[in-house]
Amino acid sequence: LVDDLVVLVDLLPPGSVLLTCDPERVRARAEDLVATSQEFLEASWHTAAVGGAAPLDVADGALDLSGSAYRDLTDVDRRASEHGVGCWATGVFGLSDDALEVPLEQVNPYRGVIAEAIADMGRWREAGRAVVVVAEGHGSAERLAISLREEGCPARQVETLDIAPAAGEIVVTTARLTQGAVLPGVVVVTEGDLLGERTQVRDLGRMPSRRRRTIDPLQLTTGDFIVHEQHGVGRYVEMVQRTVAGATREYLVVEYAASKRGQPADRLYVPTDQLDQVTRYVGGEAPSLHRLGGSDWQRTKSRARRAVREIAGELIRLYAARTATQGRAFAPDTPWQHELEDAFPYVETRDQLASIDEVKADMERPIPMDRVICGDVGYGKTEIAVRAAFKAVQDGTQVAVLVPTTLLVQQHLATFTRRYAPFPVTVAGLSRFNTDAEARKVLAGLADGSIDIVIGTHRLLTPQVRFKDLGLLIVDEEQRFGVEHKEHIKALRTSVDVLTMSATPIPRTLEMSLTGIREMSTITTPPEERLPILTYVGPYDDRQIAAAIRRELIRDGQVFFVHNRVESIERAAARVRDLVPEARVAVAHGQMNEHELERIVVQFWEGAIDVLVCTTIVENGIDIANANTLIVDRADTLGLSQLHQLRGRVGRGRERGYAYFCYPGEKPLSETAYERLSTIAQHNDLGSGMQIAMKDLEIRGAGNLLGGEQSGHIAEVGFDLYVRMVGEALAAHRGDADADRIETRVELPVDAHIPHDYIDQERLRLEAYRRLADAADDVAIDAVAEELLDRYGALPAPVERLLAVARFRAHARAAGLEEVVLQGKVVRMHPVDLPESATMRLTRLYPGTTVKPAVRTILLPRPMTATVGGAPLADLDLLEWAMGVVDTISPDTARVGA
Repeated sequence: LVDDLVVLVDLLPPGSVLLTCDPERVRARAEDLVATSQEFLEASWHTAAVGGAAPLDVADGALDLSGSAYRDLTDVDRRASEHGVGCWATGVFGLSDDALEVPLEQVNPYRGVIAEAIADMGRWREAGRAVVVVAEGHGSAERLAISLREEGCPARQVETLDIAPAAGEIVVTTARLTQGAVLPGVVVVTEGDLLGERTQVRDLGRMPSRRRRTIDPLQLTTGDFIVHEQHGVGRYVEMVQRTVAGATREYLVVEYAASKRGQPADRLYVPTDQLDQVTRYVGGEAPSLHRLGGSDWQRTKSRARRAVREIAGELIRLYAARTATQGRAFAPDTPWQHELEDAFPYVETRDQLASIDEVKADMERPIPMDRVICGDVGYGKTEIAVRAAFKAVQDGTQVAVLVPTTLLVQQHLATFTRRYAPFPVTVAGLSRFNTDAEARKVLAGLADGSIDIVIGTHRLLTPQVRFKDLGLLIVDEEQRFGVEHKEHIKALRTSVDVLTMSATPIPRTLEMSLTGIREMSTITTPPEERLPILTYVGPYDDRQIAAAIRRELIRDGQVFFVHNRVESIERAAARVRDLVPEARVAVAHGQMNEHELERIVVQFWEGAIDVLVCTTIVENGIDIANANTLIVDRADTLGLSQLHQLRGRVGRGRERGYAYFCYPGEKPLSETAYERLSTIAQHNDLGSGMQIAMKDLEIRGAGNLLGGEQSGHIAEVGFDLYVRMVGEALAAHRGDADADRIETRVELPVDAHIPHDYIDQERLRLEAYRRLADAADDVAIDAVAEELLDRYGALPAPVERLLAVARFRAHARAAGLEEVVLQGKVVRMHPVDLPESATMRLTRLYPGTTVKPAVRTILLPRPMTATVGGAPLADLDLLEWAMGVVDTISPDTARVGA
């Protein structure tokens, strides 16, 4: 393994340069890492035992647990020289005889003081240096060039630096740099240096189209229960390719109950263009399988439909008050709004931008907004709240931000105050950290309108709090509030705009969002440079805890140690002090004096405390980039959303985060605790909050929208199908035209599939098939084709045919057809309504065609040999003409023959 191991330098082309920054520190950290690598791997393998990913690829029998997979710098240098890669190093302990000294200085941060920057540029020009000012985007570069010229600085804007700037010249261009430098012949100044903002690489790709409300990414594994809309609950077996009548297609194999006792289970082959009828089963305990062709499933579905129709009317009445209320239509964005958003020191993700656009569009409508922002912890939900609140204040209204903990009040208060510093916006906090005098002052300010934004706990919902003109309510982590608080929020919801933010929405919120009662935006794209958190789930072990704390201290980090029992938290802290005597340990919990708690949290914030032994009070609100190890004692006693929120406290910066969820090894776990811990172990990818919410739904049961009687129907038909039924019933009550979407079955002998050598991973093929099955029109299908071309290269002929069939299916559905299928020697199209002239034209063009007006069916004999002007027509073109999708057909427009 050691001899054959490929290291990164082996893959670099000759002539590359390997630069080691501070090699002495690299050596020291590498030795520490090798010393603890055994424990890393043991933790990962233990997590893999409960369903997590395996830490190593052992397919070839190569397994190394000794730490020898790490390379030292001497070996790396040797391998680099063998491959023609140069090795450079920067040092802080002085220069060796053969060292090259490069005079390099950091540019002073100007933080918006342009006059000081221009004075420095003048000195650099006099010294014969060229000055290059770089901005991230073309628009920013143009604005900088104009600003510099207005200040009398002769700046020239160029698209690229193909030619080196002359001495004394000032050039403005675009580049992806975060920091400038002063070099002997040239000075580079970044936009961040000038304006005091952090500049990051911005993804300049296309904005995504509006997302579908989908909850099932079809992450199927063998043995999963699935629900087919026509056949009921089955068990997924595998995905296979079959060739029938010379045409190759891909199918999902689903196993159902045997038709007769003692016989093998029946199997259903589901074509991949019908994946929109298949969903994963979520509904609680393992369901019983239905029989193919039996009546049980139809009866079950009918019962659920009747129950759903009953609650749909009630739901419509519940939310009719909101939609019928004349709410405030906020004005479009102001220049100040643009200025606030431009000052955001990070680069927004695509999902974040899309969610912001959706929130603003809701606020500008005259109907009160009721939107849920579902995004993982640390994915930028707070910035959406900052922008929405500012938009409301710009229109002269007040904003209330409701948060579950006093610590989160302090966190949000600091964030909002910092972002609004350049603007005349008054922000106040209301929590138990306030003295009585401070609280009275805040209440008076809300009543007379002198306070624009208040951030507080459930104290905001008390009768003493009166607003002069409340326009927006923002609820952070709704699942943390009780029933009585939610009733108060519900009363407000009919008159003011409400924005709810959650990383793991509670089942009731999720149900309402997914059925279209409340709008939902999801943020699934992680921030730049975010790494997944390495999660360990296992029995508590003092040696492992000590090693985990020491490893974090080695990299100058801090540790959260969560012990959720106040009566024994001091003993837990003493145990930590005994295990790691060199660590500075402090205790924090909700029953402490407010000022003492605030003092300890601030000390932890400032790095004066290494290990904070605390309760779940830190579940929300503590945002410390330097704290990247989390240890949870008695994790088996916490809820799934709590575990996920706690894990989100670490790994928020560039450093890798580590989470240890421990339980007593001597006691058996309950079934529910095992489900929770195995879920948190398996879902440790970035953006896994929604999957955890869905699993929470499965573990806790879906509950219901209005009453307990619905949970039985959810268990019978599965949550996905239940939600779809509710959506259809709501659409029918509203009178939506597309309440009953036609399901069109297309089964033609066309060799249309995705070859395995084009997309080799089954999961990715399923994703492509699913998107094609969901595509409703040519625009959506073209988007899938464009993505396939971009991700996997030129489209093979079977994929081209697959896209053509998808377009044909979309056209057939639009034309009202329920089926276009091959039956023996004819193609059956039903139902079709053609005028007599078209029928005569079809039979004349295509002899042998049979038209049955009574049953609205056309039978086209195979093989198809229709011609126009002596040239053969493509099958799908002929079929589209026959069903009236196109008025004329010709060989010039022929697409796919079968």
